Amino acid sequence: MRIVFAEDNYLVREGTGALLETVDGVELVASVEDAEQLLDAVAEHSPDVVLTDIRMPPTYTDEGIRAARQIRAEHPAIGVVVLSQFVEETYAYDLLKDGAEKLGYILKERIADLDELVRALKAVNEGGSFLDPRVVEALVARKSALANSPLAALTDRERDVLSAMATGKNNSAIAASLFLSERAVEKHINSLFQKLGLSSEQQVHRRVMAVLAFLREEGGRPSN
Repeated sequence: MRIVFAEDNYLVREGTGALLETVDGVELVASVEDAEQLLDAVAEHSPDVVLTDIRMPPTYTDEGIRAARQIRAEHPAIGVVVLSQFVEETYAYDLLKDGAEKLGYILKERIADLDELVRALKAVNEGGSFLDPRVVEALVARKSALANSPLAALTDRERDVLSAMATGKNNSAIAASLFLSERAVEKHINSLFQKLGLSSEQQVHRRVMAVLAFLREEGGRPSN
């Protein structure tokens, strides 16, 4: 099993690399310190699995998540395990929302348990997934919160209308894109405003507030 490891902390990178090199059947083919180097190493070495930190230069936010998603899109045969210092359910959700096949998400504290780390790497290499139990708990909590969101009360058609609204379409354009009459679009919009508790707001403000609610749940981007 050929591994590329990305971690900006020198001591963690060298220490983890040394541990991995003691494992039979595991070859560390590259050890890098940021997302750009990670993508270059993947292109050069075509590893079986990538092990990457989430927070890396230059912004120390979600570089590892974005790199993981790019690797999965461009190299679907490569498994990816991401490491996080803390339980960050938003990042886990962003990583796993399109499917968990060949993906892992574990806390950095697990690195000290070499057997656990190797199990995670082997699981994604074999086409499965591996999630830290605390991450699973956080994702379950997130799902519960979403289920209790006012948006959960919307019908599928009302959500379609709201999604189209989030792209900046007016009622006429929404009607055309969804093959509805403008009258039907108006009815759906009035209904979703009521369900979101926005009936008493001014028209323009209602549309803005509805779109903001939608984008918060959908991760910041409209779906069409």
